[in-house]
Amino acid sequence: MTLQIWVDADACPKAIKEILFRAVNRTKINMTLVANQLISVPTSTFIKTVKVAPGFDVADNYIVCNVNAGDLVVTADIPLADAVIEKGSFALNPRGDFYTANNIKQILSMRNFSADLRSSGLITGGPNVLGKKDVMRFANSLDRFLTNH
Repeated sequence: MTLQIWVDADACPKAIKEILFRAVNRTKINMTLVANQLISVPTSTFIKTVKVAPGFDVADNYIVCNVNAGDLVVTADIPLADAVIEKGSFALNPRGDFYTANNIKQILSMRNFSADLRSSGLITGGPNVLGKKDVMRFANSLDRFLTNH
């Protein structure tokens, strides 16, 4: 089976998409960006976009229904990462960290705990802004993954 890259594109940073565009053209791996809005992509036989209906988790559900074991999903969405790992896929976040079967349940638990704290007003804010080191770490993680798969 051929490796496919899936991108949860609604919230994927532009710098990460640009790295992915270069990588798939270099490696000739197919990539599908899924979003509930139109996504601008360069012309390439390896890059496809899917516009799904608006709504909570519609793009995530599309990815989960179409991903195959061994595919790579790029997402910062922890529940989506959990679902694709359950299907035997790989999940990489835009900061260059892989979600794995060994760490996803703990990360999901921490995410849910933090969401509870935010909803109760005990903490505010979200993750830090994506920095240059994060982008470089993503590029390195993606390159290592593509080299080994």
